[in-house]
Amino acid sequence: MKRFRYLGDELFLTATTCYAINRWLVKPLVASPFLRGQFNDLLLIPAALPVVLWVQRKTGLRTEDGVPSWCEIGLHLLVWSAICEFIGPVWLHRGTSDPWDVAAYGAGGVAAGIWWKHRSKAKPKADG
Repeated sequence: MKRFRYLGDELFLTATTCYAINRWLVKPLVASPFLRGQFNDLLLIPAALPVVLWVQRKTGLRTEDGVPSWCEIGLHLLVWSAICEFIGPVWLHRGTSDPWDVAAYGAGGVAAGIWWKHRSKAKPKADG
């Protein structure tokens, strides 16, 4: 099994780049409901989970360097959904609760999980 690269992971770097481009360049100029709404939500798991797992690894809460497990993806999906779609809007009166956001978090999490599992089984490239 290949070691997970956390902040050097290709999917993490791609997702954070896409988030930044959409957030600061595309969204202000384009009226697309998808780009203004759920596009960045799709990127939540691939952009945020590697950071959280890296912190957990550095603090000893995560004891191995494998790709994120389905349980880790699912747990973080539940926690972030609760925070962003319930605690924030209902208790803190910040943001708007939207079930489509949770669907986007989930779709992004499934896609990221499939990517990470596939990449962890890929043979390393030969140098040369």
